[in-house]
Amino acid sequence: MEFVRYEVKNRVGYITLNRPDKRNALNHLFVTELKTIVKRAENDTNVKVIVLKAEGSAFCSGADLEYLQSLQQFSYEQNLQDSIHLMELFKLIYQLEKVVIAQVQGHALAGGCGLASVCDFVFSVPEANYGYTESRIGFVPAIVMVFLIRKIGEAKAKELLLSGIILTSSKALDFGIVNWVVEESKIEDAVNSFAQQLCVTNSEQSMMLTKKMISEVQSLSLDEALRYACEKNAEARNSEDCKRGVTAFLNKEKLNW
Repeated sequence: MEFVRYEVKNRVGYITLNRPDKRNALNHLFVTELKTIVKRAENDTNVKVIVLKAEGSAFCSGADLEYLQSLQQFSYEQNLQDSIHLMELFKLIYQLEKVVIAQVQGHALAGGCGLASVCDFVFSVPEANYGYTESRIGFVPAIVMVFLIRKIGEAKAKELLLSGIILTSSKALDFGIVNWVVEESKIEDAVNSFAQQLCVTNSEQSMMLTKKMISEVQSLSLDEALRYACEKNAEARNSEDCKRGVTAFLNKEKLNW
């Protein structure tokens, strides 16, 4: 891989954006490599939780503007296929069975902010800025808005997407884009500790099912969602993980997943 690194430690798969000279800006090859590595991590039986992080001063500055400029010479159909390519990456991470934690060590802007937004948890350094700045260059935050409205609601999403304002990490925390702000010297330990907590204290099967349900119930009517929830509830009661967990709790046994 030219732009992405992957390693596994203690049941955590670490995916590292590695194009620091371009502030980890996304182009077609970069997106291709990310999709490949994310799928590899999902299918890696040694991985229970995934951490997405980056090299350099920026987490991700969004689309590579030189690449975006070259796309202006493409036909509508070619641009549509390229847009689908990026959409598939965001959707893949959002619907991934395994939990994905973003470790944001620098600015996450435009598509880079979108990349962080589709992760399940976001740890940020205080110095990182966030924003969907596409409107400032006459572009649109088209793909990420689908996920952002789900994440923070329409009113807050409108405020960010239409204004293109830049948020500090503390403001991003207030908006619900970031979960925790941690000093740079401590963020790696904080992310690793949280990832290990998930690995040890939570059933992988339970996290997978919960994440899937969160994704799916939002598109259902109230009655459909409740029926779906009842069905998954019944399925979960007969799962081996639930049987094991309930037995351990009743026997006052410490359970390491």
